[in-house]
Amino acid sequence: MEMTLAMIVLGIILGVVGSIAITRLFRKKQEYQIHSFVENMKSVGELVVFKAYTKEIVTTADHWLGKAGKKYLTWLMSEMKMAMIFQFEINFWYDLKGPDFSVKQAGERRFVITMPQCLYNIGIKDISFYNEQSAKLLDWLLPPLVGKAFSKNFSEEDKNKLKDEAKMQAASMANELIKRLSSEIEKSARQTMEMLAKSFGAKSVVLDFSKSQPLEKGITDASKQHAAAA
Repeated sequence: MEMTLAMIVLGIILGVVGSIAITRLFRKKQEYQIHSFVENMKSVGELVVFKAYTKEIVTTADHWLGKAGKKYLTWLMSEMKMAMIFQFEINFWYDLKGPDFSVKQAGERRFVITMPQCLYNIGIKDISFYNEQSAKLLDWLLPPLVGKAFSKNFSEEDKNKLKDEAKMQAASMANELIKRLSSEIEKSARQTMEMLAKSFGAKSVVLDFSKSQPLEKGITDASKQHAAAA
């Protein structure tokens, strides 16, 4: 009887010890899984998920006599006008090494991923001048021949000043395009992340985009490089 009782007690002890050992082993396995998964995801670094290409036509005008002329003498002098075609490339990416990127385990090889902010930059690939109109005195004030003699063609300084103004308008247009593309960007990011997660051994992932608002990282003008190379 005592021997039987001792065997039962020993069996209970071994069962408890075994259960603890299995729990610890399972916990270590889970910890290894999430650590390995997070390290693999972060090793990707900047994950590009979407590219957009667009052309925008921008018209701009500047008075021949500067700000004062534009304010007081518009009745006397027409405005210099110029139209430009901007070619844009907009890149969207996520920094998976950033502090806002986080992963939680939701089961065996199942993870919940909180996405960081969606970063983007606007690249101006090319700028074409397709129409120029010189400033001239209004015909009703002076005969056309005299007006032509007093007219002023665009100088390089004029072009650069108007180009800077047009860049701001074009960047604003690009930002409007980004707002319209937001659902497409998230859809592309979701597909890319799911494929990436499964390649690192995940059975399933839940993606949280609640913190991934778009954040502009700058505007680059590659058109200058193209012009220099030409």
